[in-house]
Amino acid sequence: QVQLVESGGGLAQPGGSLRLSCAASGSIFSINDMGWYRQAPGKERELVAAITSGGSTNYADPVKGRFTISRDSAKNTVYLRMNSLKPEDTAVYYCNARIMTRNRFGRWAEYDYWGQGTQVTVSS
Repeated sequence: QVQLVESGGGLAQPGGSLRLSCAASGSIFSINDMGWYRQAPGKERELVAAITSGGSTNYADPVKGRFTISRDSAKNTVYLRMNSLKPEDTAVYYCNARIMTRNRFGRWAEYDYWGQGTQVTVSS
């Protein structure tokens, strides 16, 4: 069984910073792409940033230059450093990972996993 556990959300002032962490645990053979998504009230979930197993990164336009995604493969952990926060960054942030694990038939297969979500609120 695989779990993604997030931490690091909270309240920040405009212009402030937060760092989110997401650790994967369980029966993991390998982790492919990892990423962060967010969902604001009344809006659809959207991609914020993604990172491949090789370290290539991709960012949504609204966060380019302000957010940085990174990963520690030894710890099965992905991070999101958020600087220059704006009120429009307020949302629930979810981590996502494509993980190879054993399925119920005992075979290795890749599945998408999601964290439980962590609230980020940017307000003065």
